[in-house]
Amino acid sequence: MAQIKVKLVRSAIDRPERQKRTVQSLGLNKMNSTAQHEVNPSIMGMVNSVKHLLEVTEL
Repeated sequence: MAQIKVKLVRSAIDRPERQKRTVQSLGLNKMNSTAQHEVNPSIMGMVNSVKHLLEVTEL
């Protein structure tokens, strides 16, 4: 399966609680932290809901 690397490039401060929890569930804690995930519908749904905070690259 394909993999993606997500990087938190904008802060989750002053964002709705739902977006903060989505960022945490993607494994991103601090600015510029990265995480790798397998591409599946649940991960892509989370990425799309906070795409304005992330940088996504395919591996």
